[in-house]
Order: sequence, then C-alpha cells, then structure tokens
Amino acid sequence: MNPAFVADASVAVSWAVVSQSSPAADRLLDQIAAGGGIAVPSLWPYEVANSLLVLLRRKKIPKEDYLAARTLLDGLRASIDDDGARLAATRIADLAFEHGLSVYDAAYLELAIRKQLALASRDSDLNRAAARCGVRLLL
Repeated sequence: MNPAFVADASVAVSWAVVSQSSPAADRLLDQIAAGGGIAVPSLWPYEVANSLLVLLRRKKIPKEDYLAARTLLDGLRASIDDDGARLAATRIADLAFEHGLSVYDAAYLELAIRKQLALASRDSDLNRAAARCGVRLLL
C-alpha cells in the first residue's frame, strides 16, 4: 500500500476521539478505509499513544474510548518511516530551527518533503511551515 499523505499525531487523535474530530479529518479517515495509506515518522506511535493517555488521565475520555481509539489507530497500519531518525540531528533539526518548530513537528515536515506527500495536520505552526516549503496541505 502506497501512502497517500503524511498524518501527524493531532490528526490521528482527531480520528480516534469524537470531541477532537472534524469533517475534513473524517474524510481523510474514509480515504484510508477505502485503501489509501498514511506515512508517519517513527515517533508517531509514541506521540499518539501519549496523547491518548493524557486524555484518559485528564478524564477527557473514558477508558472504553481510550481502548477503542488504540484499536482504531493500530488498525490503520501506517507506513512507519525509520529513515527520518537518522536525519534528526541534521536535516530535521535544520527544518525545526528554520521554521520555529519542535524537532518532533519538523519530523513530519521532513517526511512530507522527502516523500513528496501532502501533509494532514491540525497544528497551525506546522501547516504554515509546510506551506512555506511547498508541501500540499490537507487540513
């Protein structure tokens, strides 16, 4: 399955948690369900798991929703890019510095640039940086 776009953790959480969802993000999830794939950096599973755990701990979602979210996201079978980890101290850090991003957010941007994929993110700073780099935005 060829990835159709890069999805960051904010989009993944919006797919899994009703209170975070949007019609545009839901359309992307439908695209994946129809056979499209997503590419994510190797930090994505950790970032998504942590976001869901924080929502559970803060009682923003009940345990049943937390467990259902984990199952949903695991079923997406995201294409995890391990090559970016080797670029963290160089290309990704440079993008982070140049655009005022965290290294974590820059990892999504670098992957989209390197793979020539569109980016799905709800993060306004990341979206602005991606637009400056010529990356097509989906949200």
